[in-house]
Amino acid sequence: MQSVAPNGNLIELEPDSNGVDTMMRIDPIEGSFMDFYTDFYHQLKNPDEFSFFKVTEFEAYETARVLQQYVNNLSTDEKEELKKYEVSINTVDVLRSKKDLEIDEVGRESSYIKSSSIAVNPKYRYQVEDVNWVAMAEIGLDKKNLEESGVLECLLKGYKTAILISVKCDGGENENTVNARLQLKLDDNGEVVLHIHRVQNKVDFRKKFLGHRFSKEDRLNLFSCGNMGRVVELVNSATGEVVSSLVSLDKLTNELFSLRMEFVRIPKIVCGVALSDEQKEVLRNGKLLFVENMLSKSKRLFNATLQFNAEKQWVEFFFFKKVKVQSLTDSNGVGTPTTFRGKCLCKWQMDKLKAGEAAYISGLMSEKGKEYQGYIRFDEGESRIVFSFKKPS
Repeated sequence: MQSVAPNGNLIELEPDSNGVDTMMRIDPIEGSFMDFYTDFYHQLKNPDEFSFFKVTEFEAYETARVLQQYVNNLSTDEKEELKKYEVSINTVDVLRSKKDLEIDEVGRESSYIKSSSIAVNPKYRYQVEDVNWVAMAEIGLDKKNLEESGVLECLLKGYKTAILISVKCDGGENENTVNARLQLKLDDNGEVVLHIHRVQNKVDFRKKFLGHRFSKEDRLNLFSCGNMGRVVELVNSATGEVVSSLVSLDKLTNELFSLRMEFVRIPKIVCGVALSDEQKEVLRNGKLLFVENMLSKSKRLFNATLQFNAEKQWVEFFFFKKVKVQSLTDSNGVGTPTTFRGKCLCKWQMDKLKAGEAAYISGLMSEKGKEYQGYIRFDEGESRIVFSFKKPS
């Protein structure tokens, strides 16, 4: 690691001899970091020396700062008042022991866990025994039908179900059911709870979403590919904080989702193709990016349009040509590729593409390892870069 960027991301550096002078190093002579790490590790092993307090995610930093000042000047009475917000380690241990005891007492439960195809798996975020199956039964679900529907593994990994599940509503007393996507999450007490994302009516784009008024282009983008395609300023309804975010639409439930920009993570490599800094910035800004010669699991090359999805919190693929991609003739040139079939483009080649002209390119390699050359240009009809051996007229 070289340093930390202003946005909080780590600036990475290859650990070779060439970069040893610029790599961040910790001087053990001063001992400040070593003392901190040693103390931190000791406290992790003995958490009873710590005090933990429950706060919301988005208020964590500011609350921690104010809380520390408050704790430093507490009176005896104020310390007693603060205890109702404190998370006691002893209480957590008692609850954990009680939960383990309940599972052991129910022989059929333990037997099912051992025989189930979804056994204890360290790769899963949650385990079968973490799920509140009593609450599941109240909405008409159990382990067996979740497994038969093929969604139990998805739930245990912490993802939303890829399909809609029919669940009982009104506390399960009536036969009324609704379709919903399900997801397991942790609540403020550290317990695994089920979130039910019901299918809603179509979004009324005439209303503001967290302070943002949708433009005609915003609506078209959300309807066509589920992503708004740009960074917008949204107002946090709880704190009033204005945050830069991306917005996406869950087409199964008609829910709008936003994701703060600090949580947008763009991969360095997608299906074998290393993304340039310019390409990663295009994706980070929510725009569409056409990428060629990606390698599938079956070892076949394919092309696709990529875009970051705020609801899935990851990059998704589009294979249909109807997706409108960023024009190469834009004044800022955001949509201009920097590579073609694994070869980096020169500035003069990108300038020609932005101007709508054909650019000569050499040094391309075929699948059989043979070198070839030709011309590339942007095809407005197909919304992508096309290659030809002869110079286009």
